[in-house]
Amino acid sequence: MEKLYWQNDASDEALRGKKVVVVGYGSQGRAHAMNLRDSGVDVAVALRPGGPTWAQAEQDGWKPIDYRTGMAGADLVAMLTPDMAQPSVYREIEPQLKKGATLLFAHGFNVQYKQIEPRADFDVVMIAPKGPGALVRRQYEEGSGVPCLLAVHQDTSGKGFDTALAYAHALGGTRAGVIQTTFSEETETDLFGEQAVLCGGVTELIAAGWETLVEAGYQPSVAYFECLHELKLIVDLIYEGGFARMHEFVSETAKYGDLTRGPRVVDDHVREKMKTILQEIRTGAFGAEWVQENASGRPNYKRLLDKDLNHPIEKVGKELRANMAWLKAQRKPANPNRQFAAVGERK
Repeated sequence: MEKLYWQNDASDEALRGKKVVVVGYGSQGRAHAMNLRDSGVDVAVALRPGGPTWAQAEQDGWKPIDYRTGMAGADLVAMLTPDMAQPSVYREIEPQLKKGATLLFAHGFNVQYKQIEPRADFDVVMIAPKGPGALVRRQYEEGSGVPCLLAVHQDTSGKGFDTALAYAHALGGTRAGVIQTTFSEETETDLFGEQAVLCGGVTELIAAGWETLVEAGYQPSVAYFECLHELKLIVDLIYEGGFARMHEFVSETAKYGDLTRGPRVVDDHVREKMKTILQEIRTGAFGAEWVQENASGRPNYKRLLDKDLNHPIEKVGKELRANMAWLKAQRKPANPNRQFAAVGERK
């Protein structure tokens, strides 16, 4: 049985008198920094001067420091820049850091795939909130929290776990539960979830369902509502109470169709494909592919993304959503630099 840690299991003792520096001020960086500050932690924000988030940090009351020159006093450094930027950022930070500092990540990608090989005298830990930064901040402000994963990769001081748990506690994570894991488990399950279910699996299923209906002669707008729009209703029910709550609120006809036809869509062939995807993640093949894709300027990524964003369902959806007043009221400008993860929000 997994061990969960709660508020009664944690304190801020391991962070008392320590200087914490959050590197990066995207979705997670902003949430971490503000929650830590509100919890009484001595925290600073380190950025590249003139970068896109410097002004935002100043608006939030910070006096950002230049991560290239201002890291010498850090006891704990939270690496919250995007995955592909972290190795170069680390190379600039590492020579400045004092012996015995703690290096904290919110995702294990770069350590797992050896894009970053931390200095031997560091404690290397991870706190990965299972939700986007905006939710981490909002839940904290409301007196609640977002569950977190905790891992210790390198425990030179013998106090790595205590430091990580204190950090999660200051984020509000112990209000919702902190689960201990490993860098490899967090990385591999996170990537698999994104690829096979949450992002890749869901969008391909939506597109294939829409295409099947349209090719059969049904109206694109009707197919949109059936295969994309209503998905939120089902996901919300599952999020609130698992499969049981979903079954409680859909019709008997829908339930029977679920139970008898669902396994024909996600059949043994699909399950074998999922196993192959997981194997590519576990062997490091996916990690190496993604690193190489970035090194070459992301040509395949850009081509595939362009194809995805220009799928006909996008045109239909844009036209329909333009008349959904409630979406306009809720929508906020998207930040293209945010790390997702939870669904990968590093996301």
